[in-house]
Amino acid sequence: MVSPRRVVLLAGPSGSGKSYIAQRTGLPVLCLDDFYKDGDDPTLPRRNGQIDWESPDSWDAESAIEIIAQLIRHGQADVPVYAINEDRRVASRRFDLADAPLFVAEGIFAAEIVEECRRRGLLAGAYALRRPRGATFLRRLSRDLAEQRKGPRVLLSRGVALLRAEPAVLRRQTGLGAEAARGREVLRRVARLLAAGHPPAR
Repeated sequence: MVSPRRVVLLAGPSGSGKSYIAQRTGLPVLCLDDFYKDGDDPTLPRRNGQIDWESPDSWDAESAIEIIAQLIRHGQADVPVYAINEDRRVASRRFDLADAPLFVAEGIFAAEIVEECRRRGLLAGAYALRRPRGATFLRRLSRDLAEQRKGPRVLLSRGVALLRAEPAVLRRQTGLGAEAARGREVLRRVARLLAAGHPPAR
């Protein structure tokens, strides 16, 4: 029996408002940042001797896809809880879709799994949030300082680097199959998917 459930993947640069837009859809939201690898994982990529957390290789795409597949098949799954300030998974939690026909999986690396989710018939839609770069920089810095993700100096230098890299990030995400869209556009598209019975993306 084919499951009626499907996933909407929501990518975008760090700080672009993915979590906010995902919550505004009113659908269950799976945080893909919880699938980062632990800080002592020997497969983590490095740049200049430091772990490169901006690389997709710092993220466990295979586990994310398998959890999405479980959610679509069964409507629930145990998902990890990741503490970014500790660089590791600290717990797990039960994620239940209840009767929702769609759910959103959001994260900076969401576009990395668009092709595989489409191939498996799991995908309803895939979007990459775009917004003015200055607004994204300020939003990201405010969030990271409030959550004490790293020290202020590290967060500022990282923020400047991400500001410069943002156009390339969006190019990569759209190249992987995510459609560039502003927040309101994403909300309209999700509403249309629900109204149309969310046919799988081609």
